[in-house]
Amino acid sequence: MPALSAGRGVPGAPGAPGAPDLRSADRPSVYPPPARDLVERAAELSRRMSPPPRPGAHKVVVLALDGVYPFELGIPHRVLGSAGGRYEVLSASVDGQPVRTDADLTVVPGHGPEVLAEADTVVIPPYAVSPVPDPQALAALSRVRPGTRLVSICTGAFLLAVGGFLEGRRAATHWALTDFFQELFPRVELDAGVLFVDHGDVLTSAGAASGVDVCLHLVRQDHGSEVANEVARRCVVPPYRDGGQAQYIERPLPPASETGTGPTRDWALRRLEGPLSLDEMAAHAAMSTRTFARRFREETGLSPGRWLTQQRLRRARNLLESSDLPVERVAHEVGFATATSLRRHLAAEAGVSPSAYRRTFRASAPAPAPAPASASTPTPAPPPAPPPASASASTPTPAPASGATPGTSPSRSSRRMGA
Repeated sequence: MPALSAGRGVPGAPGAPGAPDLRSADRPSVYPPPARDLVERAAELSRRMSPPPRPGAHKVVVLALDGVYPFELGIPHRVLGSAGGRYEVLSASVDGQPVRTDADLTVVPGHGPEVLAEADTVVIPPYAVSPVPDPQALAALSRVRPGTRLVSICTGAFLLAVGGFLEGRRAATHWALTDFFQELFPRVELDAGVLFVDHGDVLTSAGAASGVDVCLHLVRQDHGSEVANEVARRCVVPPYRDGGQAQYIERPLPPASETGTGPTRDWALRRLEGPLSLDEMAAHAAMSTRTFARRFREETGLSPGRWLTQQRLRRARNLLESSDLPVERVAHEVGFATATSLRRHLAAEAGVSPSAYRRTFRASAPAPAPAPASASTPTPAPPPAPPPASASASTPTPAPASGATPGTSPSRSSRRMGA
């Protein structure tokens, strides 16, 4: 880490023009006594946050590849390094040389690839993926001993897939790379809706902050929830996040064509708050019900009922992010019959309840300034604070395959869809 030149250029600070010469032996302390005490306390805090590894600590090697993302590169050091010395976290490059990051900086890992042979766990943070695998990266990975635990963050899963470690297995990576990953590795079962996948010997996680989730999961698996919660408090992160990355996935609407079912889709989007049946949509498109359903699936990849459910959820998520409407009102505004129906469908799609989704994506509005109290009017006592919200995730309920409302017959096309 480069040394910091504190106060340089600040008038009156050490080293600034006109400042007193503090290089003499009898110079006063740069910090007054109270500040010196704070410095000592800060140093003690630093030792507590990143203590030296204990004898026999679990050795973790973070492999930095060309184009590595700096934020994720530091996650294992911060999270696992905060576990009271239970892990020894080292960094390595494929050739022992400095590594160019995807930002305007270069990092110098402390080790070369030989340290991978000593690792108990190897973490591969995300990097700039190339269609042609880096032979040096594969050679470095070949040094890993059998039985070593492998962990990837975001695009790190690409290297594990190239190395054959994910063959026939379920895996995770950033949701935006789903199509690219599946095109390259069709024999890997990619799950774009989770934060991480744990096979015991191989763990893959989604983008960015999911690296924190998977590292906390490692601590929880290795040393229990109490230690993991302590690490989470030190890192000021939630010990467990509701839902998966499905709640972060953008689902842009496909462009509606001027022919086929496109105009009817536009028409339906303007009427989501009311009941819509397959018969009504087919009539608007001037097609038979059977032809409309077939053409609709050809153009969107979904049944009309499933498409309506997705659009209602899309609008509900927008209202949860941008308004303070109660969940019951949100459900009514987007065309779900009940708040229970909204909760069930959102849990199936995003893995969270509406209230949990709102907590994640909507910042609390600032409280209005209190009005000046009159001298004759006593100020009422503030109401008691509500209890903290539960951190447990809602249990997803699979959505009906046909997109129709549970309890209705899929063959009854005149029934309300997507509610």
